[in-house]
Amino acid sequence: MAAPRNSPPHNPFDRGYYGSDELKTFGFATVGHDVWISKICTIIGLPNIAIGSHVRIDDKVTIIAAEGRVSIGSYVHIGECCYLSAAGGITLKDFCGLSQGVRVYSVTDDYEGGHLTNPTVPKEFLGLEIAPVVIGRHVIVGSGSVILPGCTLGEGSSVGALSLVTKSLDAWGVYVGAPARRAKARSRELLELEKQLMATERQS
Repeated sequence: MAAPRNSPPHNPFDRGYYGSDELKTFGFATVGHDVWISKICTIIGLPNIAIGSHVRIDDKVTIIAAEGRVSIGSYVHIGECCYLSAAGGITLKDFCGLSQGVRVYSVTDDYEGGHLTNPTVPKEFLGLEIAPVVIGRHVIVGSGSVILPGCTLGEGSSVGALSLVTKSLDAWGVYVGAPARRAKARSRELLELEKQLMATERQS
């Protein structure tokens, strides 16, 4: 019987994933244990990418880190078809998750007409905004959402599907819309579950 869609594969060959042992030979800055990356991802700039433990990156994810660094913590999930543009640097802290089709940009063109645009143009004619993106611990970002350069998503914040994050978000809020606005507070009960999980990890 096949494993459920949300269950981790059992070895690097189940459902087309590379496992930690193989990934450690590929040239990443670091790779922890229990890491699974789909074999049909596009990942550029492996030496600039550090990965913790208990990480899963699903099919058709694109990570462009040729000119910036990506730091992925532990217990992190990046869903199918996500896109991370890391020229300004992207940090995904522990226990965060990106649902399917999330776009994270740490660099963007000038959309107001003061400069030429697109990567075929020499950089001296561009007006790029380059700034790091930080996705905090226990943050969850819903499908199809977009995060723009310079945004920090505070610990425990959640972003509803199809939202546009144009500025930093305070911790422990639920945000929705375009641009994303705080709708209500988010429960912190999950912190107790984290403690239980960490206690189990220490015992194993």
